Amino acid sequence: MSVQAGGKTVFGAAIGILMLETRFPRIHGDMGNAATWPFPVHYRVVRGASPDKVVRGNPKELLDTFIEAGRDLVATGADGITTNCGFLALVQDELREALGVPVATSSLMQVPMVQALLPPGKKTIILTISKATLTEAHLSAAGVPPDTPIYGTDQGRVFTRDILGDAPEIDFAACRQDMLDAADTIIANEPHAGAIVLECTNMVPYAADIRKRTGLPVYSIYSMIEWFQAGLMPRKFALDLDDPRP
Repeated sequence: MSVQAGGKTVFGAAIGILMLETRFPRIHGDMGNAATWPFPVHYRVVRGASPDKVVRGNPKELLDTFIEAGRDLVATGADGITTNCGFLALVQDELREALGVPVATSSLMQVPMVQALLPPGKKTIILTISKATLTEAHLSAAGVPPDTPIYGTDQGRVFTRDILGDAPEIDFAACRQDMLDAADTIIANEPHAGAIVLECTNMVPYAADIRKRTGLPVYSIYSMIEWFQAGLMPRKFALDLDDPRP
């Protein structure tokens, strides 16, 4: 009989997601839609952490609340923690120190790795929900070179306005057009673009559209968390020592 260690309430879900407190609808592909993930995840809502406060304000003012919710996730059973806003890179160091498990706060943390993959002369481009407030401090916290080109949906139809405004209804067709317009702007202005990293977790449903429009690889919080999950719960393969064939 095998013996298994306890210490958790919930087993089989490695990723814990710290959610901003919102009411806007979350479609398939959005981080906050549980059906998005091909594996089970834990969720905790960080009360008082609105999109506007985190993106346009200072999320460090909410640090204690994030730590409390993160500790609850770890106690429940999460082996790694992420968040649903790329601007939370500002609290990356504080969260990983306080929670005692691997923490991946922001999709922006992929930028150095993506850049390392590209041919010489090619650039990684960031697409964010708020270019106006994505600062050098955010980039530095995520390990992003300060000269990385940044584009935003700030001037679009609805995406930035309704996500940051926490609208109870959203025109997702218009959001998609905002993404395509941003993609067109990147291609028109960045002849050396080699890949795009989506800062905003709500942009994931449009990643395939951006890829098709630009022809560039597109990385998002979804690609990052799939990688994160693969380390926390590696796939187990059947091992047949008598048959070396694939």
